Amino acid sequence: MQNRETAAAGPRDGVWIGRIGRYPLRWHHALLTLWTVVWLVVAERHAAVSWHYLRTGQQLLFNQIPGGGLALYANHPGLQIGPVSFLVAGLFAPFPATLGEKLADAFMSGLGLYMLVLVGRAAADHYRGTGLNHRRLQQRVLIAGAAFIPMWVEVAVRFAHLDDVLALFFTTLAVRALVRGKAAAVGVLLALAVDSKPWAVGFLPLLLALPRPVRLRSAAWAVGLVAVAWLPFCLTHLETLAAAHFTIPNQPASSLRWFGVQDPATPWWDRPAQMTLGIALGALAVHRRRWPAVVLLAADARIVLDPSVYTYYNASVLLGTLLWDSIGQRRLVPWVSWLALISLYGSAVLVPSASAQGLIRLAFAAGSAAYVLLWPRRPPRSERHGRRALRPLPASDSAKCC
Repeated sequence: MQNRETAAAGPRDGVWIGRIGRYPLRWHHALLTLWTVVWLVVAERHAAVSWHYLRTGQQLLFNQIPGGGLALYANHPGLQIGPVSFLVAGLFAPFPATLGEKLADAFMSGLGLYMLVLVGRAAADHYRGTGLNHRRLQQRVLIAGAAFIPMWVEVAVRFAHLDDVLALFFTTLAVRALVRGKAAAVGVLLALAVDSKPWAVGFLPLLLALPRPVRLRSAAWAVGLVAVAWLPFCLTHLETLAAAHFTIPNQPASSLRWFGVQDPATPWWDRPAQMTLGIALGALAVHRRRWPAVVLLAADARIVLDPSVYTYYNASVLLGTLLWDSIGQRRLVPWVSWLALISLYGSAVLVPSASAQGLIRLAFAAGSAAYVLLWPRRPPRSERHGRRALRPLPASDSAKCC
């Protein structure tokens, strides 16, 4: 039901919703920025744990050290990082090592804050014409964003995984393009996500949320750009394909243990199973008109089947819950995001038993997947009246409101 505040607000009133005085900055963005700074201070004590992989990879890609070029992945299968990530990492190469790390930390942190803005604007556009209360949406983004930030700082600053950061950033841009009905952009951005980190393949079901007439064109862009990025490595050095079978230890806290998988390293079927499960769940979500759940479901498939349990994995889950809490449902309190933070990050910090941590991870993944797929949900008026919500939109004032 359209509330009185929204009904009474005219186009000019919406310009000022949530602003700090007459400045363009909004209160919820200011608070989230301060919250990010707090976590930055905490994380900087043990920052950039994995940045050396990006620095080495970009040096190999540009043949600055031997054994690189198009032979990069054949000679270094442990670098499970897409070429786009190495190209972006090269932007920080001209600086001294320590300064380059700090600049990369700041860059990745800024991307996280911008993603919160993008999600808010995507939600505003998605619910246009449904009587959306923009102030409540800002509150929802603020509360869900407060849960998202700790995990974003974990991946962006503590571990400095630029590849994961870029994969999630490009996926967020793809969601924004999807809501705006920009089919070609959706395909291009999802391809860039996969070219940054291969596990982003699980987000490709977002293509299915596009209207049928433009879906094939968008998919062609995605497949084409993925091929452009990866085929040169594969065709010139066939050993590159073996990098897909690179294994890591099966840690005691992995949920795989609860499926009876006691192998000391990654089982041969594990990576294909992750991608297949994520894509299948995402396709089911789109079929049930719950496309904002695609990212969460792909992330659930990853964490429940991955042999490792690094806390930075949770950033993809928290992006998924942020999208669901902001776009997939309209409750004021985004409890799924906070349940994810408490279950995944809280258990890693507070629960001493590795086996119990794995069970908690499994319970959250299964429970959240069942919830977003099966829980009764009232669709927006545009869907109830048979009108496609995903269509090209005119110039939007969502930037003014969110």
